[in-house]
Amino acid sequence: MLNIVVCIKQVPDTTTVRINPETNTLIREGVESIINPFDMYAIEEALRLKEQHGGTVTVLSMGPPQVEAALREAVSLGVDEAVMLTDRSFAGADTLATSYTLAAGVSYLDGQVDIVLMGKQAMDGDTGQVGPEVAENLGVTHITDIRKIEEVEEGGHIVVERLMEEGYARLKTKLPVVLTVVKEINEPRLPSLKGKLAARKKEIKTVNAEDLDVYADRIGLEGSPTQVIRIFTPPKPTGGRIIAGEPPEAVAELIKELKNAGLPLGKKEE
Repeated sequence: MLNIVVCIKQVPDTTTVRINPETNTLIREGVESIINPFDMYAIEEALRLKEQHGGTVTVLSMGPPQVEAALREAVSLGVDEAVMLTDRSFAGADTLATSYTLAAGVSYLDGQVDIVLMGKQAMDGDTGQVGPEVAENLGVTHITDIRKIEEVEEGGHIVVERLMEEGYARLKTKLPVVLTVVKEINEPRLPSLKGKLAARKKEIKTVNAEDLDVYADRIGLEGSPTQVIRIFTPPKPTGGRIIAGEPPEAVAELIKELKNAGLPLGKKEE
């Protein structure tokens, strides 16, 4: 039987976000949010592993109290337990402080964790750093961009396929391990009516900084060495035109435009 933990993040479900002018961080309170899309694939893969090998799936998330909605959604999909890491001192965390706190949350859970799953990146931060950093804090192996889990031996090893730019790499490593997954790995399920009813009644365990016994200078804004100097919206590009028509004529017109712009074309004569 496997003890699986899925780390998820709640992200804004909107293209209009507000920024705190003093800290240059996202203002998440009062903004409609969803589970990070890549994390949905991690939840699905954890549930499939449980169905194949038995065990438990625990979902873990760090954030303000509103993250409870994301945890209940995960429970409605079939997750066994849900844990919320919430504390004012966690606010403003960059990837380094976030991964330290999540790793502390994983270590706080009862029993030996075999596999930690999460999406390859969050759609708001888009760094892809948290998974490897959680693994480093836990002192375990990590493999990113997993497109398939081929084989798992409880207390032994795991065989996975890692997506590469061209093809994939087949890798084998010992458990425990941290894996980040890509969307090619599966198709997330929808919640059942039974799951939705169970999610309403489920007790969400709340854990704060004191419970985790973490260092104050390694969490939240204080523990974040990344400094955002300025946030701004890039100006929209102006000028230019669309060249339409059949490919031969369009290519000829494009070459003409490039020549008029003074760009060198063709091979340089020696």
